[in-house]
Amino acid sequence: MTQRLKTYYIETIIPKLKNQFKYENIQQVPKIEKIVINRGIGAASQNQKIVDSSLKELAMIAGQKGIITRSKKAIAGFKLREQMPVGVVVNLRGNRMYGFLDRLINLALPRVRDFQGINPKSFDKHGNYSLGLEEQLMFPEIEYDKIDQVRGMDISIVTTATKQAEGLALLKEFGLPFKA
Repeated sequence: MTQRLKTYYIETIIPKLKNQFKYENIQQVPKIEKIVINRGIGAASQNQKIVDSSLKELAMIAGQKGIITRSKKAIAGFKLREQMPVGVVVNLRGNRMYGFLDRLINLALPRVRDFQGINPKSFDKHGNYSLGLEEQLMFPEIEYDKIDQVRGMDISIVTTATKQAEGLALLKEFGLPFKA
């Protein structure tokens, strides 16, 4: 089953961006390559229950099981040993990526309290966008009674855009609510 946003991208966004940026070939039009959802668990790395609950929550949000990221070297100041869990990451591509983006734009972001829009200055120089969310409760998959602690996450949208303006135009066309 093709996702709604993927069909919208093919039928509407590609022709619009091709005309806007005067591309000669539709392969030059930027597209979303992947979405990376990352959650650092920091001081909670000694507690395996917190690592497991983070894995479970991200799997519910993303629809795909995550990977535990581990420390590469020991840092005594952080009470961190080599190979201790420090975070959870999920990489989304294809239909799952478009499904997650659709839920993020239409369900999760509107549920944020006092939401004014997302910052358009969070692009890197290659047109990739990153945003941080302070709580996981905005996603409808997460039930308030079943979480042990409110934790945030970082979401990076990796595009094939070569400039910030191209990435901004692409994500605006997808419907991300940027601040004016």
